[in-house]
Amino acid sequence: MSGREPRREEEGAKLNQKEELNRKIKEQKVVVDELSNLKKNRKVYKQQPNSNIFFLVDRTETLSECKNTLDDLKKAHQEIENSEKTKIRK
Repeated sequence: MSGREPRREEEGAKLNQKEELNRKIKEQKVVVDELSNLKKNRKVYKQQPNSNIFFLVDRTETLSECKNTLDDLKKAHQEIENSEKTKIRK
C-alpha cells in the first residue's frame, strides 16, 4: 500500500503543474492579444521582476518576448502531455 502513495503524490504534483501551466498559458495569451491590438508605435510599461518598479519599453520588443514565453510554456505543456501518454502505454 505504501508503494502506491508516492505514485499518487507524483501524479497529484504533475496535475498541479499541468494546471499551473494552463493558467500561465491563458494569462500569456491575454498579454499577447492585448499587445497585438496596440498601435505599432506605442510604448508599454514592463514591471521589473520581484519589484514594484516599471520601465517604459517598446511594444514590439515586449510582444516578441511574450510570444517566446508563450511558445516555451506550450512546449512544456506538450512535454507533460507526451510523458503522460507514454506512461499510459506502459
